[in-house]
Amino acid sequence: MGSLMVKITNLLGVISCGVIFGSASAQQLEIPLLDSNQPYEYILVTKGLDIPWGMAWLDDSSILISDRKGELRIIRNGMLLNEKVSGLPEFMVQGQGGLLDVAVDPNYKQNKLIYFSYSGLEGEGEGAHTSVMRAKLQSFELSEQSVIFEGGPNTTKGQHYGSRLTFDKQGYLYISSGDRGNRDVNPQRLDRDAGKIHRINSDGSIPKDNPFIGQKDANPSIYSYGHRNPQGMAMHPETGDIWTHEHGPKGGDEINIIQPSANYGWPVISYGVNYSGSSFTELTEKEGMQQPAWYWVPSIAPSGMTFVTSDIYPNWKGKVIVGSLKFAYLVALELDGDKVVSQEILFPGIGRVRNVKQGADGYIYVATDGAGIFKIVPSQ
Repeated sequence: MGSLMVKITNLLGVISCGVIFGSASAQQLEIPLLDSNQPYEYILVTKGLDIPWGMAWLDDSSILISDRKGELRIIRNGMLLNEKVSGLPEFMVQGQGGLLDVAVDPNYKQNKLIYFSYSGLEGEGEGAHTSVMRAKLQSFELSEQSVIFEGGPNTTKGQHYGSRLTFDKQGYLYISSGDRGNRDVNPQRLDRDAGKIHRINSDGSIPKDNPFIGQKDANPSIYSYGHRNPQGMAMHPETGDIWTHEHGPKGGDEINIIQPSANYGWPVISYGVNYSGSSFTELTEKEGMQQPAWYWVPSIAPSGMTFVTSDIYPNWKGKVIVGSLKFAYLVALELDGDKVVSQEILFPGIGRVRNVKQGADGYIYVATDGAGIFKIVPSQ
């Protein structure tokens, strides 16, 4: 494939990290210490990226990569091309902000449209918020740029942009927006874009059946609310449901299955506490608020999410793979319908996982902060 093909020592296994997890039943159990000999290893595809936030496939051999520092790059046949994509908008590179996720249109082969999120300056007020632009990608140039979503109000705070992008089977675009560091106001207010999952048409218009259309003091793009900082989002390949995960504070990272108009509770209910260890809520459940499909205590700092459908990985097929920034490993979640029933920790030491995706070629790719892009392959 033209990659560097550097083999990394395979530390694959199921381990106990003192992590507590739970399902929607709110039962918490310690992870058992088990042995596992998965026949996979990971190889380095390329270095040369700082924080590779988004990955999207232009074709079977070309990956579009967004680097948070403000670069849009292309990996082709396993090589990071020197030329950078031009035509990006102005945005704020501060804290967790910068150039964030990237997605390609479901009809990309015909229309050449791509979508990317960033800490945009378009919203009202000083600072930035999550914005989404659509543009045509021709060679290394963007043209016909159009801002199709601008979150608001802006803030000078540098955290919690959320900012994953996912299309569903009907072609609607879902956008995750973090609470922007204002948990006590933004997530539960429907007149604010922060702390929400939004659903729009690919041109930025609002689907006619969005749940809050016509409701006074509610932004019509909102699909669900009560979120903290969702940095993982993927469509279930069979049901078509949108699944997300989000960062909790100290503990309480969640996986959620997104339903229209549903309230996911932040910060009224949570399995986490303040970073200082003090409590901000005594509630882990409340009527009218959704329980997570899964949660982690302490936090694993999840980032990136993919459903495994490829025959390359018979051991993982049907599972969800999630990355961990904090513990530098992958987590494979076993499903029973729409329920998460167990987890397995994979490749400890792979690096701070920023994103994980199954590519157009069927292989799973892992983007890590600073260390590079890795590809998971069957062991030789």
